[in-house]
Amino acid sequence: MGACDCTPLLLLSFLLFPLGLPVLGGPPRLICDSRVLERYILEAREAENATMGCVEGCSFNENITVPDTKVNFYAWKRMEVQQQALEVWQGLAQLSEAILRGQVLLANASQPCEALRLHVDKAVSGLRSLTSLLRALGAQKEAIPFPDATPSAAPLRTFTVDALSKLFRIYSNFLRGKLTLYTGEACRRGDR
Repeated sequence: MGACDCTPLLLLSFLLFPLGLPVLGGPPRLICDSRVLERYILEAREAENATMGCVEGCSFNENITVPDTKVNFYAWKRMEVQQQALEVWQGLAQLSEAILRGQVLLANASQPCEALRLHVDKAVSGLRSLTSLLRALGAQKEAIPFPDATPSAAPLRTFTVDALSKLFRIYSNFLRGKLTLYTGEACRRGDR
């Protein structure tokens, strides 16, 4: 073996990540590498920090619905894997919708800030990549309730935000909370 034991496909995957492109042909367990998720969390925190002191151009002219990111760790550990997956998928979908709506509102602002637009664009791209990585992990299949399973799952808890800084705080919290918990457990189960 040479100096690098990496496969060309893995190298290509890492080259495509900075572009925010979904890596459909990448290794299915790439998200199990903690550095991958940490990269998205870092981007979310950077966006959150960049918008914390922002006053002009950071408020929306409407409220945007976002998922509740609070986690009751005791309840989460007792939750069935399918319920965890469902909560993560619903939250990811709601968050993607919220970020896309924020992108539209920012684009329609009278004087949109280019730096803010860049953070929103990175978040949109990051959420698409995370969705693809979770799909490769098999999370989407786990999220589909079985017909004989318990009656309908509890609906996703949501609330609204009216500023970009709050939207990025939710984005960061979701990645650090429910997404990290779910991928950690899914990766451990896959290693057994």
